[in-house]
Amino acid sequence: MKDYKRYLLTAALPYANGPIHLGHLAGVYVPADIYSRYLRSKKTDVIFVCGSDEHGVPITIKARQEGISPQDVVDKYHYLNKESFEKLGIAFDIYARTTSPVHYETASEFFKTLYDKGEFTENTTQQYFDPEASQFLADRYITGTCPHCGNEHAYGDQCENCGTTLNATDLINPKSTLSGAVPILKETKHWFLPLDKHEAFLRKWILEENTHWKPNVYGQCKSWIDSGLQARAVSRDLDWGIPVPVEGAEGKVLYVWFDAPIGYISATKELTPDWEKYWKDEDTRLLHFIGKDNIVFHCIIFPAMLKSEGSYILPENVPANEFLNLEGEKLSTSKNWAVWLHEYLADFPDKQDVLRYVLCANAPEAKDNDFTWKDFQARNNNELVAVFGNFVNRALVLTHKYFDGVVPVMGETDEYDKSVLAEFAIAKDKIEKALDNFRFREALKEVMNLARTGNKYLADTEPWKLIKTDETRVKTILNISLQLSANLAILFNPFLPFTAKKLNNILQLENLDWEFGGKENLLLAGHKIARAELLFAIIEDEEIEKQLQKLRDNKAKNDAENQTLAPSKEKIEFEDFTKLDIRVATILEAEKVPKTKKLMKLLVDTGIDKRTVVSGIAEYFEAEKLIGQKVSILLNLEPRKIKGIESQGMILLSEEKDGTLHFVEPSKQASNGSQVN
Repeated sequence: MKDYKRYLLTAALPYANGPIHLGHLAGVYVPADIYSRYLRSKKTDVIFVCGSDEHGVPITIKARQEGISPQDVVDKYHYLNKESFEKLGIAFDIYARTTSPVHYETASEFFKTLYDKGEFTENTTQQYFDPEASQFLADRYITGTCPHCGNEHAYGDQCENCGTTLNATDLINPKSTLSGAVPILKETKHWFLPLDKHEAFLRKWILEENTHWKPNVYGQCKSWIDSGLQARAVSRDLDWGIPVPVEGAEGKVLYVWFDAPIGYISATKELTPDWEKYWKDEDTRLLHFIGKDNIVFHCIIFPAMLKSEGSYILPENVPANEFLNLEGEKLSTSKNWAVWLHEYLADFPDKQDVLRYVLCANAPEAKDNDFTWKDFQARNNNELVAVFGNFVNRALVLTHKYFDGVVPVMGETDEYDKSVLAEFAIAKDKIEKALDNFRFREALKEVMNLARTGNKYLADTEPWKLIKTDETRVKTILNISLQLSANLAILFNPFLPFTAKKLNNILQLENLDWEFGGKENLLLAGHKIARAELLFAIIEDEEIEKQLQKLRDNKAKNDAENQTLAPSKEKIEFEDFTKLDIRVATILEAEKVPKTKKLMKLLVDTGIDKRTVVSGIAEYFEAEKLIGQKVSILLNLEPRKIKGIESQGMILLSEEKDGTLHFVEPSKQASNGSQVN
């Protein structure tokens, strides 16, 4: 890799429409902060920027829900999240806002530069319009069925179930979230960034020059490019956002995914007058820390924007993580199935590093992972307390007990001593290599392994027994143990900054610079250390049960709030009903459709024929238990291809208030082909 003079780290701008939760932290902010602290401890020139994404439809939706203005929403959550990040030790150099004057100016200038260069196309397109609310609908104001996985609650820009990026017109059975009405298509003019124009550049830059990217990032980009890039709108019909800075654009604002990444640039501008050397000098290494749902925007769309502008560097890497689930279920902000950072900090005000440790140790680096409160407790009690904390505490207490808190002289060393001392540099090298390659879980594991080495060393050498017969040997053992403790303070610092600082103060180390790690003489003989303090405390079962009960209560409350039946549909004529050919049928075969979560492929005997039906029931029924199931089927529905399978009918189902599905089951005596009237 090139030897860069400086680093610019960006962390995805969180929407200022709600608090930060554990999924955000594990996916983006904890790994980004670890990397930033690692670089700083090496005396690297680095800037770490983030801020609130304060435009876009999620903001207006929240404002509508709470009956306040969008500005009130972003003010509330900007300050809440900023304070929460600070308390967790996420050390941004600046936490900016996309409603700031600097950002408005920067984003407008960026758009105008591309506009003047002819980098946009102007197209009049058909866009969904709510006839009842009398307004065009942004993508997030439209929901419907995902054409890829069958999720019936996909948004117009993305399916949160399968992660596929969508256009609103891709949705099956779309409806407006404003009024519930079926939207109509209406003409509107917008500006587009023609990604197809940049396809050759992106293909070469990503698929040939950036093969070092993480497989999940590289794979998603390759899939997008291989599917053929399409023009993406950079403007929207909204009244909340940065106005499109050209004539004839009244009532239109910059699309949030054009506006938001420019926030990295404007934040750097606010931070330093030397911002251009971080954005326009090839000696700068630009890294984007994001979650997997932002890969396309940071690896394809934003680079195309930067390339079109012409004077900016491109990201050297985009170490995106996968998703973090919670207690076996997908995190959901709308259902309040989440652990919110500000609430965690209120419940565990002295356990910031415990959360950082658990989220890093269980980070979803290569696949989705699961956070559970029992695992949180186990990692604290069995690793932080029993391994790291126990070793350091014993070394400190014994030093005070036998040598009045003064670092003793290291005497003659045996082979065991030498092997432990050698581990300092070996561990540092392994940790550094893992961090340089964004393998944070591996790096943290290596630091903890060094603590395990210390624990075992004390258990094996038993200085509390030797003190009676060989004080000189005890001095060597405790000197080595204290040197190991000092190394742990340095090596744990990027991961557990509060604990590292506490240990540093006890040991009276001069600093926690990375270059001092891996050494055998960080504490000189005769150096005085402070009294031992416990680094970590046991987390009791009662504390964990309290958190689990909070989740159960949130789930129950959400279920209760959503216990509403769908409203009655419009009246129809009797002749309309008679057009429906509903028959009794029996399921003969059933199998889940590969690479989908909900879809089941069924072969049914209708009495008239045997036909294939694709139904979104896989989450509620096991395929092998469906054989012989009597069902009601709508026969004369126009066939439709779903995931490449032609579905020839619709199985009738009832849906409970909580989303659970049941078959509209005919009598067991009813024969196949019997009409349901």
